[in-house]
Amino acid sequence: MRHFDHFSAEDEQNLFALAPQPFTRDDESAVLAQSLGATLYCPATRPALAKDIVRQRAGGLTSVVVCLEDAVADEDLEAAECNALDQLRELAALDAAGPLVFVRVRTPEQIPALVAGLGDAAAVLTGFVLPKFTARTGPAFLAAVAAASRSTGRMLRVMPVLESPELAHAESRTAVLLGVRDLLAEHREHVLAVRIGATDLSGAYGLRRSRELTVYDVRVVADVIADIVNVFGRADGSGHVITGPVWEYFPSPERMFKPQLRQTPFAEHRERSLRARLIARDLDGLIREVVLDRANGLVGKTVVHPSHVAAVHALSVVNHEEYADAVDVLGRTDGGAAASAYRNKMNESKPHAAWATRIVQRARVFGVARPETSFVDLLSAGLAA
Repeated sequence: MRHFDHFSAEDEQNLFALAPQPFTRDDESAVLAQSLGATLYCPATRPALAKDIVRQRAGGLTSVVVCLEDAVADEDLEAAECNALDQLRELAALDAAGPLVFVRVRTPEQIPALVAGLGDAAAVLTGFVLPKFTARTGPAFLAAVAAASRSTGRMLRVMPVLESPELAHAESRTAVLLGVRDLLAEHREHVLAVRIGATDLSGAYGLRRSRELTVYDVRVVADVIADIVNVFGRADGSGHVITGPVWEYFPSPERMFKPQLRQTPFAEHRERSLRARLIARDLDGLIREVVLDRANGLVGKTVVHPSHVAAVHALSVVNHEEYADAVDVLGRTDGGAAASAYRNKMNESKPHAAWATRIVQRARVFGVARPETSFVDLLSAGLAA
């Protein structure tokens, strides 16, 4: 797989100073976690799920979650499990180049049942998403994944979701986070990324953000995200990749507030019509939230509609200035500070080193834009591809 492999050769040459590099399901976790991009959640009840995934992969999708948990009604669970097996077998038969496929299970017992039911087709799986994850619920899930890895002869990855009420509540949050941290440390080889269940965290307070707001505007949830980053986002070797929470809105005919996309960048790139299309699809809120995810150290984004993928991926490309700064920082081994190549900031080799390493990791899988390439250019090409 490779990000933007659906772009034309001409677009790739014109837009990228460094092209994205390929990755596979069996790459090391540091590469795969950065490669997730927009992770599309799909209910396991979808009757043409395999064909839908293949079609979206052709449009740039690189990671998908087949959901057997909240997206499936209790009375539909047995049918959803059967459909998931059928569709994953079909996907394995069709699959040539991804995407990364995860199954969000309800119970630990579903993991060996799915792997056994898939047989050789289990090779299509990258791993499992583990819901409502705590130090109390987690051990059974992790034991089941470790056993499934042994039975398939492949390293299956996990993405635990932090979303339980005791995590939302201030008086129990620290103990819950530290318990999960210690548990994941014992199973680090299986942990691909930590996911944030913003919908469940909001639900603990009877809240739901509107499409005009980001999750960071819901202060009680933003505080939880900050604490998750504090515990799991550390750059001392103990941390994990943390992915951006779900953006759950589809296109809507009615707006209450003004759009959040400035007109100037689109006018400069002669893409006023693109701005209008983004606003019509309600993508301006998503774009703003992804920018804030990046600022808070989160990688990728959970999405529920294929129209979200191009925006998330365009925002994941490393801009030329960021990459120049990162290379400059990592090239200094004797400490100290110096003006950036763009002559607009100071680069300090020690405090900026961890940031620079992450930029270079993201550049490997999403590429580096040319100096004259903007997010608008990348998004326009992605929507047209």
